[in-house]
Amino acid sequence: MLIRRELPSDVAAVRAVTAAAFAGAPYSAPPVEPDGAPGEATLVGLLRADPCWIPELAFVACAGDGTGDDVVGHVVCTRARVGDAPALVLGPLSVHPEHQGSGVGSALVHTVLGAADAWGEPLVVLVGDPAYYSRFGFVPAPELGVEPDDPALAGFFQARPLAAYEPSLRGPFASPAPFAALEAMAADAPA
Repeated sequence: MLIRRELPSDVAAVRAVTAAAFAGAPYSAPPVEPDGAPGEATLVGLLRADPCWIPELAFVACAGDGTGDDVVGHVVCTRARVGDAPALVLGPLSVHPEHQGSGVGSALVHTVLGAADAWGEPLVVLVGDPAYYSRFGFVPAPELGVEPDDPALAGFFQARPLAAYEPSLRGPFASPAPFAALEAMAADAPA
């Protein structure tokens, strides 16, 4: 397996992997496009088209040498805010079902956290399973004084301080605009 930065030629493969990873998952976002792909597949495209996108923090996992159409996983961190300070949000993290449980997701998370730390980012926030993400140093975000932008997700709202973290980084979390755009699209989609 090879982890590398996402390239423009990976866009279709990333969408396919993200759609496969979240298809039928009880926690996936509802489809909002005619192809029926889970909302997470749409979200990656919305994020990529938004100023919150940081190309240096978008990675793919390739089953082969990374030169062909062998993308089996994807992760991205995009620009978010805690109060008036910059932070990152991790996700979606996608691994093709045929490769889940083989360490692809862990490798992607370690890679993106290492890159974010090297960039001097202070904090990475996500919504996900605490049993999975605690192994990467994520803790309940409210323990760090970071308030969720959606109180319904409080039990899954986590944060990972990086080397540049200062305890004064506290306040309400603000997701990038594409997260709200996806919610609005889902509300308008036919049932």
